Amino acid sequence: MKPRSATPMKIAKFGCIAMSVLLCAAGIIFIVVPDISAHAIGVIVGLSMLVFGVIRFVGCLSKDLYRLAFQFDMETGILLMILGGIILLNPKDVMTFVCIVIGIAILIDGLFKIRVSFDSKKFGIKNWWAIFGTALVTAVIGAVLIFDSAKGAEILTVFLGVSLLAEGILNLCTVMSTVHIIKNQQPDVIDADYYEIIDDIK
Repeated sequence: MKPRSATPMKIAKFGCIAMSVLLCAAGIIFIVVPDISAHAIGVIVGLSMLVFGVIRFVGCLSKDLYRLAFQFDMETGILLMILGGIILLNPKDVMTFVCIVIGIAILIDGLFKIRVSFDSKKFGIKNWWAIFGTALVTAVIGAVLIFDSAKGAEILTVFLGVSLLAEGILNLCTVMSTVHIIKNQQPDVIDADYYEIIDDIK
């Protein structure tokens, strides 16, 4: 039987790691330089969401061994791509909208990752508690970003930076703990012929 190609899993795993690092970097920049222009924030956030959405969609199709990190990412990936495209179409004067959108996306992802942490525990993954802890903190930060979106621009930028940093750390923790690439992983479905014998009892 021909083994499944590991290429989609590699793209998903290393792409997610790279994007998580970039999210952390963007978060630190927003925290350190809170007076960055709204247009720049819109472009950075829009591009990040669009690319991350594509990577997560690919991750959902990659069918890695445990199926934990990317199990909810088809819907999340599509949502990120749509929202990223909307932000890129009008990156100016959308600071409040960006914060609400990012807050919702981060809150949803945090809640999904909490579920992933419990599934990881069932699989015997030792670092499940790290996923749970970072997911819980990330979900709380996302909620704060949503409900505090009416604050001043610089404070919002700092909150946005903290949220992106938390999201980046959460995804790094999840991917590094649960995604394992196996070069010779077999397909899920084995083709076989099944015959059913039905005995008529009269």
